[in-house]
Amino acid sequence: MLWKNEFMMRKILLLCLFTCLGLGAFAQKYKVVMETTQGRIEMMLYDKTPLHRDNFVELVKKGFYDGLLFHRVIPEFMIQGGDPESKNAKPGQRLGSGNIGERIPAEFRYEYFHKRGALAAARDNNPEKASSSCQFYIVQGKKYSAEQLANLEQQRGKKIPDTQKKVYETEGGTPFLDGEYTVFGEVTKGMDVVEKIINAERDNADRPKVDQKIKSVKVKKKFLGLFW
Repeated sequence: MLWKNEFMMRKILLLCLFTCLGLGAFAQKYKVVMETTQGRIEMMLYDKTPLHRDNFVELVKKGFYDGLLFHRVIPEFMIQGGDPESKNAKPGQRLGSGNIGERIPAEFRYEYFHKRGALAAARDNNPEKASSSCQFYIVQGKKYSAEQLANLEQQRGKKIPDTQKKVYETEGGTPFLDGEYTVFGEVTKGMDVVEKIINAERDNADRPKVDQKIKSVKVKKKFLGLFW
């Protein structure tokens, strides 16, 4: 009887192990935990945008984002951070033009779009639509009606997939940014924190009057279905 119990325990453990391995094969490799003055935001980085993912992970590991600000916040749109000049910036100082290194080539993916909670790379007006090497934004957006989405399709001359339309109608986002800026991750926890940051009182340049700071960012890597 004892050997049967032991056999069953081993079987259960092996099943759990293979389940974790199976889940790990389909899930993303990295997630980041961002501590802000308003609370914690957790984000998953997409494996199918490896240039943006690896660049972000490298900067996080270097502590680049620690102490920077969300220097631009616009309700029903997004919060933007990552400007190196925002560290210890003076009140009222204009921010948003800071950068480091070379631009990152665009990585547009059909399945990654500007839904509520999307993590995307900021950029200047370069014709290649290449991304800033450090600045990013998190989408809040708003809900769109079927009529609004149809008008947007007509304006852009490009159809929005039905699955994405449903998300924009029920959850919201910024569909007019699709195909213009690279989406490379999404918020998995902490959109309530994003809401607090985005609703901060701001000046004429959309910079919060009270600094909304990124206190620290940590990266976690998946191993056997768990993040370490």
